[in-house]
Amino acid sequence: MLCASAVLMLTAACGRSGTDAVDISVIGPEPAPAAMPATAPATAPATAPATAPATAPATANAPARAAQGADLLDPAGFPASAATRAGLVGFDAVGRLVPALAERWIVTDDGLGYIFRLRDAQWSDGAPITGPDVAAALRRALAAAHGTPIGADLAAIRNVRVMARRVIEIDLDVAQPDLLTLLAQPELAIVAGPRGQHHAGPMDLRREGSHWQARLVPPDHPGLPLVPPPAVSRPLALRFQSAQAAVDRFAVGKADLVLGGTFDSLPLVTRIAMARGNLHFDPVAGLFGLDVLAARGFLADAANREALAMAIDRDGLVAAFGVSGWQATTRMVSAGLDGDSGAVAERWTDRTLDQRRAAATERVGAWISARGKANAGANSSAGPSAPVLTLALPAGAGADILFQRLHDDFAAIGVTLLRAAKGQAADLALIDSVARYPRARWFLERLSCASHRQVCSEAGDSALQAAMRSGDAAAAADLLAQAEGQITMANGFIPLARPLRWSLVHGSVAGLVPNPWGWHALPPLAGADSGNN
Repeated sequence: MLCASAVLMLTAACGRSGTDAVDISVIGPEPAPAAMPATAPATAPATAPATAPATAPATANAPARAAQGADLLDPAGFPASAATRAGLVGFDAVGRLVPALAERWIVTDDGLGYIFRLRDAQWSDGAPITGPDVAAALRRALAAAHGTPIGADLAAIRNVRVMARRVIEIDLDVAQPDLLTLLAQPELAIVAGPRGQHHAGPMDLRREGSHWQARLVPPDHPGLPLVPPPAVSRPLALRFQSAQAAVDRFAVGKADLVLGGTFDSLPLVTRIAMARGNLHFDPVAGLFGLDVLAARGFLADAANREALAMAIDRDGLVAAFGVSGWQATTRMVSAGLDGDSGAVAERWTDRTLDQRRAAATERVGAWISARGKANAGANSSAGPSAPVLTLALPAGAGADILFQRLHDDFAAIGVTLLRAAKGQAADLALIDSVARYPRARWFLERLSCASHRQVCSEAGDSALQAAMRSGDAAAAADLLAQAEGQITMANGFIPLARPLRWSLVHGSVAGLVPNPWGWHALPPLAGADSGNN
């Protein structure tokens, strides 16, 4: 259980009426005005767009894009997009699947067909929701997702077919047990019509001065009104801000909620001593660690990449953020998920940190010596030099802490770590990504050769593909463990900890519940009884 180490109370809003707007500061960039499409425009071609090669170097201002493409939406825009542009299914407050455009669905016995009965409703502009519109829009969304991480998860979809005016079917080449969870992601929202004018959701979103105003769709209006309608409905005032501005507004009582917190902004919260009850953490799984961007120089050898992983004091790293319960790890796959047999354990548990660093220092020394001999053979006047690596990180207080810890850890084994300047290509980059579905398969696909070409394991890929084709759960789990072991030994990704996602919540606000996706649906916040103070 995560909790803030500081427990001092701070000023917070109180005495708000149950009918007042819930003031929400969202950390992140403001979505595009009004249209705020979650997919490509309706005029986008049905074919997959060209994408940058997976080996394109990351830069300091876009480190998370390294090796695995970029998602279609910034996570800051997920709640607003999902509220106004629904997909076939959606999430409730705790992250469970709920109907959206589809009122019900069935899955064929072989798991290769999903049949959806659409809701008898209207788009927000009053036009009827029909199967042909929804199917065409979903095909465009799938094409737009090609080349992105979520696109890889959806690669099993062979066809989207119209079966009746309000019935569509999705056919798969191989089973994807998490298809419904993927269809609930904001990137798979339905935007139909020749100009993208057809969309529907449980909320209307309009710009009002300095903020966006979100209101639940009334029961007798076009869109997707909540069924049954809530007894209490309050508007939401959304403000997209920097982390500092959002935390400052909450600290002086101007914001009821702050959404979108990550490791990078956490120091802003702990430094002003948020009350234990105000700071909430989501139980997310995913990848948080260093991505090796190119296998060259010191990083060309898997043993040298492992040396970096051995040098890191992970317990000290997470402790530096002042949060108890944040889980450090040496594994790629978050422990305990579906598909994790437990056969793969944490690495180097039989060695102390000093022992690991001693072994890593020997490898660094051997590399320096080998380079010195190579230079001597080439009649070079340059003497052997220690490895120097650059790391791409976002700007922020948490990234500053992370860099300093890693800098000191690498220095302990004779490696110099520099922070890449904005726009500069780097050797390493931070990946901070929440799993879209809680299975070992998600992690292994992210680090497969298809998604992570610069350093990968073909043997690991083969085991992963065999696991996905296996009809036996026990055999599939064994194959997934083999895949994790092979990909781990390639050392193309250096795990640090689980991702961290946090929110600030004033005590009078109801409807926000920790969930495994790290972002929060807005309708429960607008339709929950506040329990007025």
